[in-house]
Amino acid sequence: MKAIICDRAGGPDVMRMAEVADPVPAPGEVLVRIRATAVNRADILQREGNYPPPEGVSPILGLEAAGEVVAVPTAAAHDLRVGERVMCLLAGGGYAEFVAVPVGHVMRIPDRLSFAEAAAIPEAFLTAHLALIRLGNAGSGDIVLVHAVASGVGTAAAQICAAIGARCIGTSRGPVRAHAADRWGATPVAVRDGSFAPAVRDLTDGHGADVILDLVGAAYWQQNVASLARHGRIVLTGLVGGRRAEVDLGDLFPLQATVIASTLRGRTGPEKTEIVSEFTRWGLPLFDTGVLTPVVDRVLPLDRAADAHRHVAADAAVGKVILWVSG
Repeated sequence: MKAIICDRAGGPDVMRMAEVADPVPAPGEVLVRIRATAVNRADILQREGNYPPPEGVSPILGLEAAGEVVAVPTAAAHDLRVGERVMCLLAGGGYAEFVAVPVGHVMRIPDRLSFAEAAAIPEAFLTAHLALIRLGNAGSGDIVLVHAVASGVGTAAAQICAAIGARCIGTSRGPVRAHAADRWGATPVAVRDGSFAPAVRDLTDGHGADVILDLVGAAYWQQNVASLARHGRIVLTGLVGGRRAEVDLGDLFPLQATVIASTLRGRTGPEKTEIVSEFTRWGLPLFDTGVLTPVVDRVLPLDRAADAHRHVAADAAVGKVILWVSG
């Protein structure tokens, strides 16, 4: 099969198209012909040599995909059929024509969505749902601060907030991308000189954010604490702004605050199955009704993966950049 491979760590140009062996499904895995995949920050970090895949996982980039089932396991409980349109949460292997994935990490594509739209769902919406609802315990009436709101996870989180009746404040670097949050009902805040806490306090009449979904990390730590409401929760899901910060732990005690760190890729197979199952029950019906909508910035052919990486790395995308693989 054709796949994008990286012979070494480096910039976007280290990626190249190559012929590689087709994946062989293990027991309990389904084989999927990939029609579209999506670019994630984790792909960029892996390509740079800063985020190696877990042991035993394909070194091919790509953490989500949409396509058609071409083979199903005979010894696992499932109701998947050959030819069904599915989208998958992957630990790797998405930038390719085929992928083998555990049946528990597969979701059917809602009828109204294309393959390109479906490829924008798994990593972004599962990350946002896990962070906000299971870990952050966000609910109706809560104030949720979502960083990088124009990103794939950010656009998903803003929509999830609207769906559960939470108020969303969305930050982004620069007013143009921040105001992209308007279309999903989020109040935009442009981060200037690393500052956003005064705006959050002003917008909430001093209350602060009950939940903060942080994809940035160290660069936002102090402003996050300054933005947090009493009994607030910070859910850290990314480190694009660095991993080391000077922390005054004493600031957390008056707030009775909670800090949680979470990634999808590092979770076990059974944990991912549970996360996928929860979102399938809660979220997939909302795509049918239009309450949730995947946000696609652009679709590029797989052989332009380098251009897609540059676009995402430049913070130029609103939503997901999709790579069209086949069909």
